[in-house]
Amino acid sequence: MPRWLCKQLCIGLTAISIAGCASAPKELFPKIENAPVWPDVPEAPRIRYLGAFSTENDLRPGKDMGQSIADAIFGKRTPVEFVNPYALCTDGNRVYVADGAAQTVHVLYLQRRKWSKLSLGSPKKKRFGQPVGVALDPAGRVYVVDSVDQSVHVFENDKFVRSIGREYLTRPCGITFDARAGRLLVVDAAAHQVVALSLDGRLIQRAGTRGTAPGEFNFPTNIAIDSSGKIYVSDSLNFRVQQFDADLKPLRTIGKKGDMPGYFSQPKGLAVDSDDHLYVVDANFESVQVFDNGGNLLLHFGEEGRKPGEFWLPAGICFDRVNSRIWVADAFNKRVQAFEYLPIAPPVAPTKEAQR
Repeated sequence: MPRWLCKQLCIGLTAISIAGCASAPKELFPKIENAPVWPDVPEAPRIRYLGAFSTENDLRPGKDMGQSIADAIFGKRTPVEFVNPYALCTDGNRVYVADGAAQTVHVLYLQRRKWSKLSLGSPKKKRFGQPVGVALDPAGRVYVVDSVDQSVHVFENDKFVRSIGREYLTRPCGITFDARAGRLLVVDAAAHQVVALSLDGRLIQRAGTRGTAPGEFNFPTNIAIDSSGKIYVSDSLNFRVQQFDADLKPLRTIGKKGDMPGYFSQPKGLAVDSDDHLYVVDANFESVQVFDNGGNLLLHFGEEGRKPGEFWLPAGICFDRVNSRIWVADAFNKRVQAFEYLPIAPPVAPTKEAQR
């Protein structure tokens, strides 16, 4: 056999062999037997553990022939991973995770099973200072709070557009988008305020000063808003969450310092689900507490540890309204955990035959 033909056959056989190593993506959240649920039996479960992500391999991506060939030639590369995930938000497909220690914002594309990062785009400044908050608006724009840069970075189609708010912010932390008013609400921890900005960065309103009275703060950290426009702020060193109306006038306080359910030690991340239940992450308790919009405790889940549904200094939380999922930034476990929200089914109206 001619040498050139032998060489071609070897190349072909190698390509076929490598192609055989290609694989399709696996199920994102494989079924877990006896997955942790809350509350405990005999009560009906309301929250179920789904899974966790620490590295890009946890997205369970497939592998095409090109990647298989690259792995065969150059060896498998080290997968991207979280360092200290702090805050997160999602539109149901993309999950944005602010990782302050890594000075980056990770992007998990759940459908494509891809893991990427946002970039500020400038050749002089490709890294964030310290991203600690992230929010989405209905148009898909992403807003990243950078506490070191004292600003909010704006992205469209995951491309950097501009930075806003630097002239108004001291130590920004949490952020949410107020769809009713078309504005951004940013928590400024060092100024002990909530700052309302227009989407182009104009100052609309400031609310708060340092203190313990209603409407006053002591190093607030995070913020969320419900479907009726009520605003919730983690008043962290006052060991409470404050509820405000749409004009940022105080309505009530939720919780106080203590070590029992319904009390707080270090309230941080906030989220509101599709039924307007409030979720509060307590970093010191290693748990999430759930309240109704009247401030009544409904349930709590999580404890200290590394197992599914356990936390180590958790920080951020967000609710996925598309898939009814709860995402928690489990900071010192270097992962984000996903849970399924199980709403109570409405009662079924009896049929005419059953009424006879």
